[in-house]
Amino acid sequence: MNKFPPIKNRPPIVQRVFKGINKLDPFSIRDDEASDMSNISSAKYPALSVRPGFSLLGSAMPATINGLAAWKDSELHAVSNGTWYKYTGGVWTSTGATGLNAAASYSFTNFKGNLSDISLIAANGVDPVKVYTGSSVSNLATAPSGLKFIEQYADRLWGVVGNELKFTAYRKANDWTTAAGDDADSGFIVCETPTGENISGIVAGINHVTVFKPNSIHEVFGYAPSDYRLVPVTYEVGVMNNNCSVVFNNVMFILHRTGIYKYQGGVMPSRSFSEPVQWYIDNMNVAASSLATLGTDGNKLYVSIPMNSSTYNDTNLVYDPQYDMWTVWNGYTASRFAKMSADMYISNNDGTVRKVGGLTDNGAPITWNRVSKPFSGGSMSQRIRWYRMFIVIDVPAGSSINIYVSRSSTGDSDWFQVGNTITGTLQSVRIPLNMGALAMGNWLRVKFSGTGPVIINEWAREEDSMPLA
Repeated sequence: MNKFPPIKNRPPIVQRVFKGINKLDPFSIRDDEASDMSNISSAKYPALSVRPGFSLLGSAMPATINGLAAWKDSELHAVSNGTWYKYTGGVWTSTGATGLNAAASYSFTNFKGNLSDISLIAANGVDPVKVYTGSSVSNLATAPSGLKFIEQYADRLWGVVGNELKFTAYRKANDWTTAAGDDADSGFIVCETPTGENISGIVAGINHVTVFKPNSIHEVFGYAPSDYRLVPVTYEVGVMNNNCSVVFNNVMFILHRTGIYKYQGGVMPSRSFSEPVQWYIDNMNVAASSLATLGTDGNKLYVSIPMNSSTYNDTNLVYDPQYDMWTVWNGYTASRFAKMSADMYISNNDGTVRKVGGLTDNGAPITWNRVSKPFSGGSMSQRIRWYRMFIVIDVPAGSSINIYVSRSSTGDSDWFQVGNTITGTLQSVRIPLNMGALAMGNWLRVKFSGTGPVIINEWAREEDSMPLA
């Protein structure tokens, strides 16, 4: 049998860049990408760091939250179990709107027009359209029955009934009926497609209103009824529900049953940027896909989906366009996202609303892990071995880290612990490895896991490859 070469002057293999997750073939991904992870963030990139924690806003509401929004970017509102709440003085209190449909999905927008002040408008497709003026909730006059997917664009309110896109008279929130024959009129646009699908969502942004069906996208161009034009974009991609599209940094992100798409106008939507997380979409529970939701904090994209047989959103994919990398957050069962001022809020399946930020999950330590790709020699047929590893790491008091190595390309059956908790500020830690446990493997993976806000700046290893027979 061939022997490993003598141990001398072995140059270390050094990694100082920790990219996000890539669920494509683990042998083919980049050396700095992860094959699996949980609760990792891009905040300290290129270093490896842990996602932010959260704090709870008040007590849990009686049921899953199916509507979340901010009024005037200063007061948070939520709908749960048929009651519309607002968050003031550290508690959730009813706005007085009760007896609403408990199962319907709510959409919101802020609008003034001819109202006395900027108001929060809500629609769910079942109850009359509602308006919150800052003190109370009432019905919005003349709004069509069954209106849903409320938006505001170009000084009008927009909404949907079936396959019709409705809009108000110019700067008149409570006028959905005037038809005087001029450009101040209210009106509607019919969106017909060969499949006969109803509209599944709308979003205002990128200089027009975008209309979605489950498998098509259309754009409304123009600023007045006389020049409105409905133009089809594609009949291959759409959205599963009204919460599956979001716009930030002049880019529209779309969740379809076939993938996560990016659309910037003028070209077909593309999902090439989301190929690293396509595995999650392929394993999504389609039966519960009506619950899937997208959000943004203005810097990152958040995609929350139900995986496998889950009946709620149990997996959260986070995309950072600055570094073109995906991470995975667990610990949230997101039902809605809302941004207010500079803060991000996430409502959950358990009826809680969480403010993102801090070092713990409402006082509990954040558990996290990152699994590397399987590293091999110059040929995958060569045996390899690692002698020592070094990590440059910051482990604050109260945090912990464990390091494991596996000879398998996937799975969790043979992790061998090679290092454990080290507490202290930035330091270099030497980790000698048990050669007997790791010898004669064709490939090796490393897993870092722990609790609390750890930062890893560098990982290095000494490695030898056995010659091919």
